Amino acid sequence: MTIRTVSAILFSVLVLTLPGSLVHAQTMDDSQELLSVGGQPVSKDEFIYLMGKGNNTGAPGLSRKDFEENLQLFINYKLKVREAEALGLSETPEFNREFESFKENLKAPFLIKNSLEEGELRKAYSRMQEVIRASHILFQFPPNASAEDSLIVLKMALKVRQEIIAGGDINSLAVDYSDDPSVNKNQGDLGYFTSLQMVQPFEDAAYSLQPGEVSEPILTSFGYHIIKVQERKPNPGQVQVSHILVRINPENPDAEDQAKRKVADIYAEIQKPTTVWEDIVKNFSEDPATSQKGGILPWFSVGNMIPEFEMAAFSLTESGEVSPPIKTRYGYHILRLEDRKPLDSFEQMEDQIRSRILRESRSSMIQSQVLAIQKSRYGFKENEELVERLMTELYQTPKDEFESKLESLEISPEQELFKIQSTSYPVSDFIAFIANDEANPKSKNQGNFELWYNRFLSTLLDEQEEAQLEATNKEYQMLLKEYRDGILLFSLMNDQVWQKGIQDSVGQRQFYQQHLDRYQWGERMPALIVNVLDQEMLAPAKAQLEGKNYSESVSEEFIAQSSQNNPLAFKIESGIKEISNHPVLSKSNRESGYEELEIEGETYLLLKGEKIPAGPKKFDETRGQVIKDYQEYLDESLLESLRAKYAVQINKSAIEEAFVAINQ
Repeated sequence: MTIRTVSAILFSVLVLTLPGSLVHAQTMDDSQELLSVGGQPVSKDEFIYLMGKGNNTGAPGLSRKDFEENLQLFINYKLKVREAEALGLSETPEFNREFESFKENLKAPFLIKNSLEEGELRKAYSRMQEVIRASHILFQFPPNASAEDSLIVLKMALKVRQEIIAGGDINSLAVDYSDDPSVNKNQGDLGYFTSLQMVQPFEDAAYSLQPGEVSEPILTSFGYHIIKVQERKPNPGQVQVSHILVRINPENPDAEDQAKRKVADIYAEIQKPTTVWEDIVKNFSEDPATSQKGGILPWFSVGNMIPEFEMAAFSLTESGEVSPPIKTRYGYHILRLEDRKPLDSFEQMEDQIRSRILRESRSSMIQSQVLAIQKSRYGFKENEELVERLMTELYQTPKDEFESKLESLEISPEQELFKIQSTSYPVSDFIAFIANDEANPKSKNQGNFELWYNRFLSTLLDEQEEAQLEATNKEYQMLLKEYRDGILLFSLMNDQVWQKGIQDSVGQRQFYQQHLDRYQWGERMPALIVNVLDQEMLAPAKAQLEGKNYSESVSEEFIAQSSQNNPLAFKIESGIKEISNHPVLSKSNRESGYEELEIEGETYLLLKGEKIPAGPKKFDETRGQVIKDYQEYLDESLLESLRAKYAVQINKSAIEEAFVAINQ
């Protein structure tokens, strides 16, 4: 079951359970309690919370009558949950396994990590509303660079930046200074890009600049960058194009001229009104992946294709518009626009954005922020001297050697690593954690001790956050209780109503016999009913049916011939039908034989047999309805027994307060 399924079940049971007679209720005085069921208190807030979730109409206010009905449904619901608890359904391994699974999903939106992650998702999507065109110069560090080497690189970046500020052309300077391998092809011009297409520090800097502005040196994992934004404009969304490719053979000195002439001839041929694009693609395109498919390429957005191709594609505005030949490193292309569409909605892109964020450095940044917030919130105090020593001494030590290394360093297992709130965590707890943790994390940026220490610390702080969440967050408490009770309710109803109603064949038949008056046929008639859809076929159909009486063989013969010769000419029904409930038979003369009717402009041809008198339905003819009715009976019987078993006490003043709160 999914969370949504349990929620739906809970509210369907609340709404569909018959209220029956009002519970005989005693009064109580505790203003925080709405009522008690079998001695167990039920809070006013829980009722208000569930009523708020159940009101999907958006209409303000609730009449006294509706309020009383909903209160009764709520009491019925709490009676069932009370019984499920009394039967021990909340103690079973199945319940605990399912509830813990739900709990994992329920807590996610309330955690610091998810709040920060949601912020990053929204920021990334907000940035995607724009595309940026920028140029850059990259200054890389030499291998195994020292601090002095890094400073030299930074000074060079600052010097070149001053040249740009003074009026120097960044693209010319990129050719002279940039360590970017692609600079010889693009002169530092990166083309258009949007969020999540560059490393985070580069993206942050670019989105902070206006056209014409030049950044300070920006440090990334590649080195220092000087960035100049050329243009910012709204994101054009996505395009789909088809293309023709003429390749250039690098080993043939005449290949460039030959390709130019060939693509020019193809382009001229395309201009002719009789030309079929797909034929030209099939005959001349040298892209084996698309030449037999009309040249169609997948949808793409800004930053997903090489700049020359992308700019040509996004310059096309009308479906079917063809570009002049353009050159890329693959050869010459002619593009045709197939379609355009705007950027997808946040909901459509959310999973894709999350996946990309979790794959890159932003994930580490989010985790660092989570750790900092948790440390501050939960009174974290570290034994800095000990931790710093361990960072140094155990830097590359394998985790299974930590304990022996600590002994050689004469570090006592009882020494405190840190405190969270008032709880002290000694070195021995850390050793026990890594011994029991089956994960095998690796990191290029952290030594062995630092990696495992942060993992240990994060685990404890996450546990502290979850404990605080359950103890202090009222919304989470209510949600948790809703789903706990929902699982119990489902289990009880499934055992004592739904499955029993399906599987108890003896009980079904007894119920059928005791309520036979519910399962009665009205007058029925065997009939072939032909709705004539094609008026040209009316005369042949009449000729085939007129003068005959209904029989299964006549009906089957007509249906077989119609299906074979004219499957769309008629809409046909055949069999025993209840006359009064049938839209056509109810308007007939109810006599056996052939009849033709006009109903609301449509022609019907009828072959009818002898009427069958009204009488009881056979059990097998109505088993589905019997099961449904039997389940309702079992539900009513269950509620009746629970009302007798558990006393319900009502706090009248709390009821009035709830009524006022719901109607505010």
